[in-house]
Amino acid sequence: MSQQPPERSIASRPARPDASMSLLNNAMHNSLDDGYAQAAARRGVEGQSGMPGTVRAKVGLAAGLVLVALVVTVGAAQARVSAPELAKERQELISRIDDGDRRADSLQKSVDRLRKDVEARQRRALEKHGGNQAEVAGLLSGALPVHGPGIKLVVDDAKDTEDSDGGGPRQSSGFSDNGRVRDRDLQRVVNGLWESGAEAVSVNGQRLTSVSAIRAAGDAILVDNKPLVPPYTLLAIGPGKQLNTTFQDSADGQYLRVLQENYGVRTSISTQDDVRLPAAPSLIVRTAKPVQTGEGSR
Repeated sequence: MSQQPPERSIASRPARPDASMSLLNNAMHNSLDDGYAQAAARRGVEGQSGMPGTVRAKVGLAAGLVLVALVVTVGAAQARVSAPELAKERQELISRIDDGDRRADSLQKSVDRLRKDVEARQRRALEKHGGNQAEVAGLLSGALPVHGPGIKLVVDDAKDTEDSDGGGPRQSSGFSDNGRVRDRDLQRVVNGLWESGAEAVSVNGQRLTSVSAIRAAGDAILVDNKPLVPPYTLLAIGPGKQLNTTFQDSADGQYLRVLQENYGVRTSISTQDDVRLPAAPSLIVRTAKPVQTGEGSR
């Protein structure tokens, strides 16, 4: 019996422990898809052959600066072109204002000259037709300058006076409570001086007559349509000490004291030995006529 050689078993390669996880291994070692890898490679090549990033940033900054400089240059050019026109218009406006001021000054001088001429004619007419009573009539009408003993009363706004729309006791009566002297205040003071025995009164050099008006135009006070500014200096001719005492004891003098104590209006009054008042502007009589005395008069 022949012996057969024993069969050798074919040795097999041992299996990898992670052979069952081939899909996971492939995802770990080849996470980037081939298409993405090719695109990344192309960008790398273009970056190496193209302009560096810092250079591109500098170029962009330079372009922005050039654009800004261009805008500024255009604006400056436009301003330079329009500047002469604005200067010309401004100069024309200044010239018109100066011409208006010169015309107003010339007209005011003409008015003053005519007023003096009218006053002189009135005085001559009084002397011609009034006889001995002409001077008295001139004094009473304010057509003649006068002087004599009297008082000096100064009325001024309160310190740090500002325009105010706030309410208060004076505003409820048609006044403002901000310490500013109003036209009605000045009216009461002047009427109080007349009532206390004043024979002639002026406000800031403006002689008052029987037809004088004290009004307001905004915050300004007008006396016979002439604007006055504070402080308001009132001169009154009369028996000095007696006039002083009588006025301060009157209702209008007490009213002025209330303004001083409650609203800060500044006042001062003093007796004067000699007060001089100018003649009033021409007083034109249109309606009144002298009474003709005779046999047939009643």
